[in-house]
Amino acid sequence: MSWFEALVLGIIQGLTEFLPVSSSGHLELAKSIFGDKSLPSESLMFTVVVHGATALSTIVIFRRETLEILKGLLSFKWNEELRFSLKIVLSMIPAATVGLLFNDEIESLFNGQVLLVGSMLLITGLLLFLADKAKNTKNEVSYSNSLVIGLAQAIAILPGISRSGATIATSVLLGVDREKAARFSFLMVVPLILGKMAKDLKDGSMIADPSNALVLVIAFVAAFITGIIACKWMISLVKKSQLRYFAFYCFAVGILAIFTSLYV
Repeated sequence: MSWFEALVLGIIQGLTEFLPVSSSGHLELAKSIFGDKSLPSESLMFTVVVHGATALSTIVIFRRETLEILKGLLSFKWNEELRFSLKIVLSMIPAATVGLLFNDEIESLFNGQVLLVGSMLLITGLLLFLADKAKNTKNEVSYSNSLVIGLAQAIAILPGISRSGATIATSVLLGVDREKAARFSFLMVVPLILGKMAKDLKDGSMIADPSNALVLVIAFVAAFITGIIACKWMISLVKKSQLRYFAFYCFAVGILAIFTSLYV
């Protein structure tokens, strides 16, 4: 992988992790365009690095909320911080369970599956369109909502289903306040990303090739900076009920991906 490809893929990851258009789907499409021939272990290292960058950008943007979650888990007092922390933990259960039980099957989906990505982007677009039409409320995320939102996050493991799009859309359709839905969506994924990184490092399933160090650094910095920009932008767009524009984008890219996979 060249430094230019790493830069482009890092920017794509940083933008699409927060914008509701599927980061995994766009990375797969971009790799297909670049003709990526990385070994699975090298590709995994790259994926872990750019996801780590967006996790860090989330922590930077939501540093106050992140500290509250940690305080809640460590306080052992039934207060607002602990209740919010428990909701985050509940939201993690479905995706963590799917990831542990079906890890090999999931990884097989990330291998140039352009038709699958296109089809799932159409589903993402539909979810965003429906959410944009939902009524504005001021409701908090409840415990039952946390689990349902977590199920949406588990389904979003599929390439082409936007994680942020699925979780924010599900939250809004459940009647959660739009800004609170966006914040919860971004915070709930951080423990999962960090846990996945720890598991991959422990399993020794990644190749740390010193010759690729510069490429990984470029990808990390690009994903981190664009992640911060996209995160702030996305919160503003959700509050203004402007998800439909991303729905149209998902429809367009999804149809193009399906056409390309079938006829090109």
